[in-house]
Amino acid sequence: MADEQIPTGRVSRTARVGRLAAGQAIRQAGTRAANVARSRESAAAALERRNIEAAEQIVATLGTMKGAAMKVGQVMSFLDPGIVPEPYQEEFQHKLAALRDAAPRVTFKQMQRVIEDELEGPLDELFAEFEPEPIAAASIGQVYRARLREDGRGDAAAGREVAVKVQYPGVAAAVRADLQNIGMILRLAKRIAPGLDPKTVGEEIRNRIEEELDYELEAQNQRALARIYRGHPFIKVPEVITSLSRERVLVSEYVRGTGFEALKRHPRKDRDRVGEIIFRFYFGCLYRHHQFSGDPHPGNSMLLDDGRMAFIDFGLFKRMPEAAVELEKEVIRATVDGDADTIMRLGTEVGFFPEPDKFNPRRVLEHFRAATAWYTVDQQIELTPEIATQVLIDMSDPRSAYFGQLRHESAPPDHIFGRRMEVLTLAVLAQLHARGNFHRISREWFFGDPPATELGEQEAEFYSGARAG
Repeated sequence: MADEQIPTGRVSRTARVGRLAAGQAIRQAGTRAANVARSRESAAAALERRNIEAAEQIVATLGTMKGAAMKVGQVMSFLDPGIVPEPYQEEFQHKLAALRDAAPRVTFKQMQRVIEDELEGPLDELFAEFEPEPIAAASIGQVYRARLREDGRGDAAAGREVAVKVQYPGVAAAVRADLQNIGMILRLAKRIAPGLDPKTVGEEIRNRIEEELDYELEAQNQRALARIYRGHPFIKVPEVITSLSRERVLVSEYVRGTGFEALKRHPRKDRDRVGEIIFRFYFGCLYRHHQFSGDPHPGNSMLLDDGRMAFIDFGLFKRMPEAAVELEKEVIRATVDGDADTIMRLGTEVGFFPEPDKFNPRRVLEHFRAATAWYTVDQQIELTPEIATQVLIDMSDPRSAYFGQLRHESAPPDHIFGRRMEVLTLAVLAQLHARGNFHRISREWFFGDPPATELGEQEAEFYSGARAG
């Protein structure tokens, strides 16, 4: 692989984003002026084209930055992009997928230097085997397969096959430079989705991505979930090899399984089961354990030969105070029960409705129901990309029937990544066309109901045993 420099200076990176912002402002002003003389149909077509050009340029710019800016684009890559007009959705989705999978190209020699610097020793003394070709790549690092020495570090992991996640040299500085510019990037995105609050979203993104740069924190997150799910009947979180994990290197148990693209072609019964497991993992982590991965995309789970689903990558992670989680549960219960007054009271208390007089409580209830119906309505449902797109629109898009309200809402920082997790989980399930009564499953967390499915019964038995132990 050829070397590729990762730009790290804030000045050059700010200039690049600034040129894009200025260019889009000029183009949009020109389009509005020209629209005065156009018919309604041609004006709409021109604005559509301008929006898609803006989206394409945002994707292109984010893709060259290689750091945190690229991760902003990744947020959109697992959804049918409802913010983009229908004729351009397939093309835009393709470009976003390419952005998601893009990564700096560096030599193995460079990556080896990071490993040896972090672990303070030669590679051949640290590992019995180490494959130089990466098995996966992400925006800030690559993953390699290796085998521990039989006498290596002298613990129970000796001789085990492991996954070695290594951060790109220089990427931390590049990401931190991007974080200085995140507000500008989000203001660009706001031109396409005016409901976005750049200040609040930017602050939460900065906090989470700063943490993602520290693999020791990720190891801590992964260890916590591995401990919680140890012995679970259908969820597996790989164990961390703590003695070989540092700020830029994370070594964990290697797992083999069937990836998401192959799972999409599995029979209906298999896809429904996988969908329920994914739903139980991401939602269960939040509502049962008050901590969750903020990155539920297809590449972060696989089906193991024994029928369990393995979940990986816990860099983008969120822990929520118990009170914040309980408030979310109460809001969901109020949504299910049709209690608009409780929703307004709770939302006002936490600042979600900064000016409550501007909201119609019944309309707020309708909005909440529209965004959560896939798991708050008691129904058997097949989740599809169209449903995921409509939920995304109802949550944040100017085409939403509730957009007049959205403009006045202010999501508290503690809840931003919870909503991201929710909509991205839906997007993953929609790609599987997973079918189930997700409301009946979720009632186990929100209402304390008994298990509604066979998997629920297995999980209840697991937690009962965990409490007894």
